[in-house]
Amino acid sequence: MQINPIWDTQHECMQREELEQLQLERLQATLNRAYKNVTCYRTKFNEQGIVPEDVTSLEELSKLPFTTKEDLRLNYPYGMFAVPLREVVRIHSSSGTTGKPTVVGYTKNDLKIWSNLVARMMVSAGVTHDDVIQIAFGYGMFTGAFGLHYGSEMIGAAVIPMSGGNTDKQIMIMQDYKSSALVCTPSYAITLADRIEKQGIDPKTLALKHGLFGGEPWSESMRREIETRLQISATDNYGLSEIIGPGVAGECLCKNGMHIAEDAFIAEIIDPETCQVLPPGSVGELVLTTICKEAFPMIRYRTRDITSLDYRACSCGRTMARMKKTMGRSDDMIIIKGVNVFPSQIEEVLVAIEGCEPHYQLVIDRKGALDVLEVCIEVRENIFFDEMKKQRAFLDMVGKRIDSVLGVGVTVKLVEPNSIPRHEGKAVRVIDRREQR
Repeated sequence: MQINPIWDTQHECMQREELEQLQLERLQATLNRAYKNVTCYRTKFNEQGIVPEDVTSLEELSKLPFTTKEDLRLNYPYGMFAVPLREVVRIHSSSGTTGKPTVVGYTKNDLKIWSNLVARMMVSAGVTHDDVIQIAFGYGMFTGAFGLHYGSEMIGAAVIPMSGGNTDKQIMIMQDYKSSALVCTPSYAITLADRIEKQGIDPKTLALKHGLFGGEPWSESMRREIETRLQISATDNYGLSEIIGPGVAGECLCKNGMHIAEDAFIAEIIDPETCQVLPPGSVGELVLTTICKEAFPMIRYRTRDITSLDYRACSCGRTMARMKKTMGRSDDMIIIKGVNVFPSQIEEVLVAIEGCEPHYQLVIDRKGALDVLEVCIEVRENIFFDEMKKQRAFLDMVGKRIDSVLGVGVTVKLVEPNSIPRHEGKAVRVIDRREQR
């Protein structure tokens, strides 16, 4: 195992007792600020007869109500902000369950904290100030590119803000600029590896050493493939725009779980059905509470990601809890090319289109290294048996409407009425064939 430095030894190596005292102090300050400044939280607390002063231990956090994506949607765009808009210096957003995105804000201090947390995660993955970081995430409202960008600069590394796509140019830049670290989704890393091989480039001639991958689930077999084909060390990281973006958790070079920045976030694992907190080591839904954010505090946010936590100290020297790779979702959200997609988003589009029946199925597959989404739609007989030109126009119209809502391209397939299997109880809306590969 390669030993690498620790960016923030004071916090990353804290003893559990000291860490929990810090968490409690920061939690109490966060609860007071949220209760005072965010109507949603004040209403939730009042409905349960709770005031921030009632929380005198970390165990009492479980008494507090959860925050969900629905709360963010109902308070769009700025209703969850805990500071006046004049104090917000950055606004990002992520996709929501309807056409409206989830809007998040940052103060100057939030950006400083965010940069430091990402720097911590990157250093744990082996990055140093001598590295040249090629960021192949798309720059925009998505938090991924900016989070890694400012974390890289805090370390003192050189940043190439390449953004996403344009694979041939990515490879040219990689060669000419001597990029030593790659930031992108794991599936795009495979795409780059495919193109590098097609061009007859020996990956050993590249300066690449590190790959920091996130934005979508990936397996250990994919890690091995990436590491072999690109001749790099590939590490996983985890973040949510609603919590802060990247920097919530990341792997060290031991690659035995992602260290959660527990001095900034309190993690719980709950049973997604009963909502009861589960004992350490249990598999369940991850719930996160921010304890440092000023503009956009999140209290007991249900991430819907299924994982487990390991509180044993890591051999790297860090004492923060480690979360395993997410094992799925407790809701119906799927991730395609790093974009959150909800079946309900597609359903809303289809319901509004004349001729579409209320029966559909989403088929997720992997072609090469990239995830693809096929939307199978039952349509009325007159459309299904219509002349080819009219059917093509209908397909194109449906595809464009879905693309405008999701922000990711899909393939639309029209099927005959009653051809999609019916099930008692909950309909099977999603078929994920990626796990079969």
